[in-house]
Amino acid sequence: MDFLLDPQALSDFLSTSLRLSIPIIFAAVGGVISERSGVFNIALEGCLLGGAFGAAVGAYVTGTPFGGLFLGLAVASLAGLILAALAVGLAINQLVAGIAINILMIGLTSYLARLILGADATETLPGFAPLAIPLLSAIPVLGQVLFTQDLLTYLMYLLVPLTWWVMYKTPWGLNLRAIGDYPVAADSAGISVSRVRLIAVLISCAMAGLGGCYLVLSQVFVFTEHMSAGKGFIALAALILGRWNPVGALLACLFFGMSDALQLRLQFGSPDVPYQLFSMVPFIASFLALVLFAGKVRPPAAIGIKYVRGGK
Repeated sequence: MDFLLDPQALSDFLSTSLRLSIPIIFAAVGGVISERSGVFNIALEGCLLGGAFGAAVGAYVTGTPFGGLFLGLAVASLAGLILAALAVGLAINQLVAGIAINILMIGLTSYLARLILGADATETLPGFAPLAIPLLSAIPVLGQVLFTQDLLTYLMYLLVPLTWWVMYKTPWGLNLRAIGDYPVAADSAGISVSRVRLIAVLISCAMAGLGGCYLVLSQVFVFTEHMSAGKGFIALAALILGRWNPVGALLACLFFGMSDALQLRLQFGSPDVPYQLFSMVPFIASFLALVLFAGKVRPPAAIGIKYVRGGK
């Protein structure tokens, strides 16, 4: 832990923690929106993977990261449309629908990546370069960590407080939370439960897709099969630890990102120790966090329960 006393080493550690957190943050905050409306979004993993695949193909075809961003959002939104049709429109079990989408995305992206990218799958794709914000980037330690980032990171800075504001300070956010807790009362007030849930699921999956776009366009600049690597499931744990609040989910994601960055630093600092031992650090941290907070969170009352409008 000597790096905590070295400003440059500390800055590098915090930068790594932030970069590892960002895909999870996008997915977790998106998951908060869906689940506050009463719809489990187990498909966050598939949306992350779909967004990464779309970003890779879009950047490969157009030669620009913005093309990748557009197609990544489109693929993730398509997954959201399927989830909404199954879970909201057809009232299929939400967990089953989400798992089905995850399986679909794993197989479909693997097949299409080989078909479209082929031998170019390992070719470095165009992505977003870091942009230093004048004055702010000169702040010791935190300036380099927070204000020498790429476009998608700055977008995350905006989306988290915007999501909080919409959820807690606007009529639509009140409707969203009311539907997640007591849809009968919301329906009696003239609010369309199905329409709000449909919109919430689409926004949720699109935001998770941004996490996949970040993986390809800002982090590794290539697409590999199964590159989401369980981040969608970690996002589910983060939104639970964050008590279905965007800010709480953000803090939980940063905690998981720091745990992941710590295990990487431990690997490099102790090459003689089997790396599998250090790889357990993020999972142990998440396990301990879940144990400590178990029983202290209250999910939306109507989550996972299909709403059937009663007749007269």
